[in-house]
Amino acid sequence: MFRYFTAGESHGKSLVGIIEGFPSNVPIDVEIINHDLKRRQSGYGRGGRMKIESDRIEILSGIRDSKTLGSPIAFTIPNKDYENWEKYMDPLKVLDCGKRVTKPRPGHADLTGALKYGFDDIRNTLERSSARETAVRVAIGSMVKQLVSNFNIKAMSHVLSVGDIIPEKVNDINSIKNADNSPVRCVNEKKEMEIIKAIDKAKEDGDSLGGVFEIYITGLPPGLGSYVHWDKKLDGKLAQALMSIQGIKAVEIGEGIEASTLPGSKFHDEIFYSPEKGYYRETNMAGGIEGGMSNGENIIVRCHMKPIPTLYRPLRSVDIETKEGFVADIERSDTCAVPAASIVGEMVAITVVGQELLRKYGGDSLGEILERWKK
Repeated sequence: MFRYFTAGESHGKSLVGIIEGFPSNVPIDVEIINHDLKRRQSGYGRGGRMKIESDRIEILSGIRDSKTLGSPIAFTIPNKDYENWEKYMDPLKVLDCGKRVTKPRPGHADLTGALKYGFDDIRNTLERSSARETAVRVAIGSMVKQLVSNFNIKAMSHVLSVGDIIPEKVNDINSIKNADNSPVRCVNEKKEMEIIKAIDKAKEDGDSLGGVFEIYITGLPPGLGSYVHWDKKLDGKLAQALMSIQGIKAVEIGEGIEASTLPGSKFHDEIFYSPEKGYYRETNMAGGIEGGMSNGENIIVRCHMKPIPTLYRPLRSVDIETKEGFVADIERSDTCAVPAASIVGEMVAITVVGQELLRKYGGDSLGEILERWKK
């Protein structure tokens, strides 16, 4: 099983990713990664930084002739905006302290991070806690998608709702493949227009909006994850990974919320068998996971994202230096990042699935893993 690390600050020189334990001989198309990075930067409601950055990955090690080597994969995603921030963010000598931040923004890591690490400049916290870090996780997830595609496993995502718009279920899974054709990644045309209007209104008011997005993962074999230990459960791992995305406040597996209101006779998925299909279910209320393991049905996960806490109509805060009340500092931000977060969620979820696939089938090379998978 592979593991990964991310490094870098929002306005630093570069973001950095390292993947250790990735199998050898996996074909990697860098342009697919760059395309997924672009998907993350797209979406109605994004802020001014998206006009500056156009993320592209630079592979440093672990890949040769477009195939993985089995050795650690290292890469960077340069921050093009660094040239405007170098005098404030130089790792060795900050030449200008004019960007020093002492007023924490409500809803951010600002105050707690400064207290935890003993900073008198909140910039040391906000630079790393920024959702800019998710660009690395998208790049990693894009590589994992290319790995698991060899096992007919696919991931897709779409936006269900923004703000107080009531989400509606999408019955046609194939329509989700067209989510990128929508500026808000919503495949329901009526809801799409409602979302756009809501974002426009929030921007006009100097406010922000959260929302709900849904992730589908198809083609999984039964038995990824495990019931034998609490920390090996697939749904637990997905929930932890998805909750680690900046702004995510709730994760729902299948019809998890509705499950709390229904009797068992109307919730649990009955089991059937045929020689052609093997074991199967005609419903999928469990979202493809039972007892902490994939059951062979599609995995369905919904993530609920809070509104972006950086507002152009700032909330009140307290200066950590003077202890006087102020309105919070404004950092460049989005009005709504739910469409972008859906891409991040898709990549984070498939990364967990890729790790569990390798945990089950093992092997150092793609060929070896495929042999075990086919058995």
